[in-house]
Amino acid sequence: MKRRGLWWKIPTAALALVLAAVLGYLCYALLTYYRVEDWQTLTVNGQGGGPAETDRSYKLLSYNIGFGAYSPDYGFFMDGGDYSRAFSEEAARANVTGALETAAGQAPDFVFLQEVDADATRSYHVDEQQMAAEALGGDMVWVSAQNYDSPYLLWPLTCPHGASRSGIMTFSACEVTGSVRRSLPVEAGLTRYLDLDRCYTVTRVPVADGRELCLYNVHLSAYTSDGTVATEQVKLLAADMAAEYAAGNYAVCGGDFNKDLWEDSAAVFGVAGEGQTWAQPFPEELLSGGIRLEVPDAGAANPVPSCRNADGPYVPGESFVLTVDGFLVSENVTVEAASVVDTGFAWSDHNPVLLTFRLEP
Repeated sequence: MKRRGLWWKIPTAALALVLAAVLGYLCYALLTYYRVEDWQTLTVNGQGGGPAETDRSYKLLSYNIGFGAYSPDYGFFMDGGDYSRAFSEEAARANVTGALETAAGQAPDFVFLQEVDADATRSYHVDEQQMAAEALGGDMVWVSAQNYDSPYLLWPLTCPHGASRSGIMTFSACEVTGSVRRSLPVEAGLTRYLDLDRCYTVTRVPVADGRELCLYNVHLSAYTSDGTVATEQVKLLAADMAAEYAAGNYAVCGGDFNKDLWEDSAAVFGVAGEGQTWAQPFPEELLSGGIRLEVPDAGAANPVPSCRNADGPYVPGESFVLTVDGFLVSENVTVEAASVVDTGFAWSDHNPVLLTFRLEP
């Protein structure tokens, strides 16, 4: 009888161990979650040129480099694809190098980068921020802000996504007097463990006429279940920019808005996006106070998309594509051109976008 009793104790003990492991992991995820403080002062690195000038053209390039994972044959598990990490450390380095060379090749005066890992399981702990600083920071001032520092995500079980410390970086060929990180609203429920922290940065460039050029680098939320969060993020950003414009300064924002800037990219690019609930139209009605949206390639006969869906390998003409990367500018900024740099999604699931502008005297 005692031997038969052991039969029941073994699976019971195993189940208890599994439950203890699950509870332990949940406690770890809950206890290690935190948000970076708002209004965090950022370190300004390097030395750029002098102040910005009015009545001359500047080029700003914005590029979500996708933590070095998204070669054209890559699909991300959170988008319906098969992979949770870059294919290898070598692949991550190659993709980041390709993206940085593409950015430098446009000879921009300002560069905004998003999804640049500092130390992450998904990118094999490659310090992509150091790579960017070495590639672009020689003749530019640069600042880096931590967008999120996630606990170890134990999913998928066969190849966990792991822990991610990632950020956004701003480079300027002009002088920079300061930069701050602004925390964006995020969901309060369990979804926040998937969408993580979110922020934008405000980097101040003095202008020769005594005013300031305020550069906003932004990466808004993607995996939200509550649409009001996305609305509140845009409201905060737009109000901040409007306040700077009201104070007499210039405001230019670029980045990944994770919103369909065309409102209906499926109609523009001829590829249906069934089930792509994250690709909601950008709420342009929230912009006021002299702030307007600039959609790249808006006047082009054959516009190029800035983003592909990462539910699998990129197949031209079949994969869902849209434009989520673009710009917001204040009324005292004249836009000469806004375009998408067509890389064929060679290094990321995003193409870089380029803004040529002038500051009105």
